[in-house]
Amino acid sequence: MPHTQTPADWPEYAKRLGLSIQRRRVSMNLSQEYVAYNANLSRFTYQQLEKGESRPGTPSNPSLMNVMAVAQVLDVTIDALLPEPWPDLHA
Repeated sequence: MPHTQTPADWPEYAKRLGLSIQRRRVSMNLSQEYVAYNANLSRFTYQQLEKGESRPGTPSNPSLMNVMAVAQVLDVTIDALLPEPWPDLHA
């Protein structure tokens, strides 16, 4: 059965994930455009990922493939980008 409800702590987690990605990008002195292009994402999609929002007031929920692509461009493993603790995704 698919998960249809957003956990209460997901919006904060999405923002922390975006901040983690942004910090890594800045530490490497890379532009958003560079990371987006090399991850095969639009600049807008990448900017939303860093903000932790898909549209104002709605937390991002990036695909695993997009997070993997960004991690590869940033030369880290996915777990290096994922903030601890993870949100509780139990129904």
